[in-house]
Amino acid sequence: MAKTSEYSGFYNLSPEERRNWVADFASLSPAEAAAIASGGLPIEAADHMIENVVGTFALPLGVAVNFLVNDRDVIVPMALEEPSVVAACSNIARIARKGGGFRTSSTDPVMIGQVQLVGVPDPFGAKTRILARKRDILDLANAQDPVLVKFGGGARGVEARVLDTRGGPMVIVHLLVDCRDAMGANAVNTMNEALAPLLEEISGGRAHLKSLANLAVHRLARAFVRIPPDALARKDFPGDAVVAGIVSAYHFADADPFRCATHNKGIMNGIDAVVIATGNDFRAVEAGAHSYAAMGGYHSLTTWEKDAEGHLAGTIELPMAVGLVGGAVKTHAAARANVKMMGVKTASELGEIMAAVGLAQNLGALYALATEGIQRGHMKLHARNVAIAAGAPPELVDEVAARMVAEGKVRADRAQTIIEELRKR
Repeated sequence: MAKTSEYSGFYNLSPEERRNWVADFASLSPAEAAAIASGGLPIEAADHMIENVVGTFALPLGVAVNFLVNDRDVIVPMALEEPSVVAACSNIARIARKGGGFRTSSTDPVMIGQVQLVGVPDPFGAKTRILARKRDILDLANAQDPVLVKFGGGARGVEARVLDTRGGPMVIVHLLVDCRDAMGANAVNTMNEALAPLLEEISGGRAHLKSLANLAVHRLARAFVRIPPDALARKDFPGDAVVAGIVSAYHFADADPFRCATHNKGIMNGIDAVVIATGNDFRAVEAGAHSYAAMGGYHSLTTWEKDAEGHLAGTIELPMAVGLVGGAVKTHAAARANVKMMGVKTASELGEIMAAVGLAQNLGALYALATEGIQRGHMKLHARNVAIAAGAPPELVDEVAARMVAEGKVRADRAQTIIEELRKR
């Protein structure tokens, strides 16, 4: 019998029970399950990852259940400190199953390497000469990484443009590199450095900056979901009204940068949590996403529409520069276990699931805003954090949180008062 990620009441289990279920679902070894439980990063390993190490810093690791992506059941590890994100993703994934789940796709994993040429006497002539030497440039670049070429990757294309700047015209060369299952920064930057002398010779200028571009417009991940209105209906909120409310909320975000910043931040709440859990570079993914959203004027990374049958249809498209080889993905035991948990075989598949999570998280926020309001659900989950911060002992946390939610007063001062009352009792 095929395993399913659909699980009603997963939050009711204890952490150990959840972990045992995840280990069984993903066929994790005892060592991998232990790495997830402990954080999986010994101080000795951390000391080799960055400089001046004094310790490690933990984040809660949750699991979003119910995801169905391209007809495959998936559970998703999420590392973050903000309440309601994992719950929202799991809830929307459950609702999305009623419309067939998420459909995803992606482009080839092509990253851009940039070489800045300054002091070029004839910038437009140099651009033409550079493009004419494309074959020589690609051959030199690929000679730097025969292993990448062996696995089907390597330099694929060359672009050149003349950029008008405050310091005068510059020629910017883009090297397009298929990085396969790596994020690709090291491979691309090595190629950039090797190309600099040749580009100087061709252009008559000087190669200045040589760096990877995090605006990975050639490495896109996409996800689509279609949900019948009945699946979105809630008490006092008919399905058609919920669909209309979500579409209207999206229109607001896409038209107004103030709203859109929060809208897109919510998308990245979900994506970043998975990026961190799998040992990838969340700063690079964030930079690429917001830069992509700013092309042509800052806009929403998602779209929400009502289709011809009245269903809610949502899409997302954004750069997704993530990898399965190199960096913390290989040196961090918990990151390796989390990747195995998802059952992904390629970096592109990993990026597609992240896109689906971003779409789910965005719908979760819009769904709350269009119905009961986002604060009610968020504060209900946040109340436990407030109770703990106020000094509630473990045996009183749930009761303190429940009373604050019932009163509508989720505040540290109220938590402290309730704690004192309960202790006297």
